[in-house]
Amino acid sequence: MTVQAADATATAPTSFRQGMTGAGLLGVIFQVCDSMGVSDIQIRSELPVYIETHKGMECLAHLGVLSSDDVYKIYRELLNNRESASHGFGETEPAADRAERKIEEALGSFKETRVDDFSCNGIFVVATGKTSGRLRIQVHLSANGLGVTCRILNDSIPELSSLGIDQDTAEMLRLAVQRRAGLCLVTGPTGSGKSTTLAAIIDWLRRNHPKHIVTVEDPVEYQYPKDMDDPHVPGQKIMAPSIVTQQEVGRDLASYRQGLKDVLRKAPHVILLGEIRDREAMETCMEAAQTGHLVLSTLHTTGAVKTMGRILEMYPRENHPAVLNRLSEILIFIHSQGLLSGINGRVLTYEFLQNNEDAVSSAIGSYDRGARALEDVIKRAGNIAWDEKLTSLYEEGKISKETFENARMHREDVNYV
Repeated sequence: MTVQAADATATAPTSFRQGMTGAGLLGVIFQVCDSMGVSDIQIRSELPVYIETHKGMECLAHLGVLSSDDVYKIYRELLNNRESASHGFGETEPAADRAERKIEEALGSFKETRVDDFSCNGIFVVATGKTSGRLRIQVHLSANGLGVTCRILNDSIPELSSLGIDQDTAEMLRLAVQRRAGLCLVTGPTGSGKSTTLAAIIDWLRRNHPKHIVTVEDPVEYQYPKDMDDPHVPGQKIMAPSIVTQQEVGRDLASYRQGLKDVLRKAPHVILLGEIRDREAMETCMEAAQTGHLVLSTLHTTGAVKTMGRILEMYPRENHPAVLNRLSEILIFIHSQGLLSGINGRVLTYEFLQNNEDAVSSAIGSYDRGARALEDVIKRAGNIAWDEKLTSLYEEGKISKETFENARMHREDVNYV
């Protein structure tokens, strides 16, 4: 369901006006985002809106300043858009009444937790006549009061090759997720495109192999369609060979913990856990991988070495040898990525380590005695070291020398540019 701006006029407004609804305010913001091709938006009480471009943050002062009440109306409109698209299973009241009750419940929860994370359908933009992509939202409090961080997601799931991942690496990722069982990790800081990369992998898999794919996400960012383009009849759609069961915390699951507990009972071939947050999630991933499932998930780390260190931080030191031994057997790859400010826009860089030979397994198993062996195998054929990829981006003229130096992982290494 698309929520249209209630204060739409013959001429769409190009700045904030007194008395605008939340939908109207969002329509003005998204009109600018659409024209500039940006997706990350910062909305704060008593401040202009800021957007993130490849040059950094940019202030949209010409739109005006949002009051605390304006930001509150925006929050309610986003909640309304989320509830309008909900399946409403088990609810007997009219959809409008249910949505209003759910909004009040969410506002009550926010007053206690002081933070709200969710996703929702896009907002209709009067000026363009289009609906934005799905939205990932975080609502929070700061010194200014209520604030909203919003990311506009692309409704169409991109191909791996369009993300800035080299063709050879993309092919290795596709081959890796055809394995019957194992653990695949996509890592990187917030905003590095992990969810998009995972979505591209899962979408390719669902279109090419008959699998039952179960996702546990908080929130769901990309929605996988049930059909696909017919490869033999242009312009026709057919059912995809895979079925995807997508579950969102708060909508379909009472908690992330419940999702972890129940995921194996759905008889999946492939499991996507949106994020490994703690030891319990890590144990679920490893148990599933050891019992014949392919598992994909994310960690907020940069590089394969730091990823191994982060996993070990979840366990007491006496458990490290056993954990590393398990990882040496079940880990398929670590794909760690980041988004950089490039010469002509944002550029993807990454490190790729695949566990495809004894030397890699041995380096993982012995990681607790030192990271040097793992650092060495990353530089072997088939793998891509972080600084190696950075060097290639710099030599291709895609990033500046300053960006290259700031993003390097091993600054003491003089073998790079």
